[in-house]
Amino acid sequence: MNLLKTWTGAVVALAVLGGAVHAEVTVSRSNGPTALISSQFASLFGAEHKTIEAVPEAQLTSLALGPDAASRSAAAPGPLEYTDEYLASLPVPAGSADWGGADWDCLRKAIYFEARGEGVEGEFAVAEVILNRMDSPLYPKTICGVVEQAGHGACAFSWVCDGYSDVMRDGVSADRAGRIAWVMLQPGAPRLLTGGATYFHTRHVRPDWSHDVVQTAAIGSHLFYRQP
Repeated sequence: MNLLKTWTGAVVALAVLGGAVHAEVTVSRSNGPTALISSQFASLFGAEHKTIEAVPEAQLTSLALGPDAASRSAAAPGPLEYTDEYLASLPVPAGSADWGGADWDCLRKAIYFEARGEGVEGEFAVAEVILNRMDSPLYPKTICGVVEQAGHGACAFSWVCDGYSDVMRDGVSADRAGRIAWVMLQPGAPRLLTGGATYFHTRHVRPDWSHDVVQTAAIGSHLFYRQP
């Protein structure tokens, strides 16, 4: 870092001095002291340039981006892929506190109990619906609020109030649900599967509300809808 500061200082000094030299030359071409200083700075600049060239490119990049760049890069999930291989490549292990707080826990449980066995795309699709609801003025403003919403004698998601334990006993499916939830909670995570859906149901039922909304996708055993 000291090397970079020295190099930058030399560049600035040369720029200023270069302007001064030009101004002096228009008056007199015998300005010996200025010419000497200019020559000394040019020599210094050349030495610094050679030193910079000797530093590996990766190290220069690290210096330019700052000390936190490597950790930020390691945490980034990369381009979203709807595959188990992509989910397994994520850098944070399931169960770590780094995954998130209450909203992450609510989202992974919703994915697990609503879409377990639906395949990766089906589980991502259910996550999209919950996040789309959170963004809608018609629903609570938190993921847990959306998942636990109840009214008219029923819960928005039946597993929340079906009287059964909400323990995720399938460890593999719980791990995958946690990874999907973490990906979808990242800033700017794409929602590409359901066309903005805020509703879904299984194919073997046809609830009354489905006649008042627009179907946007069919993924696995679920049909997805949004408001007209």
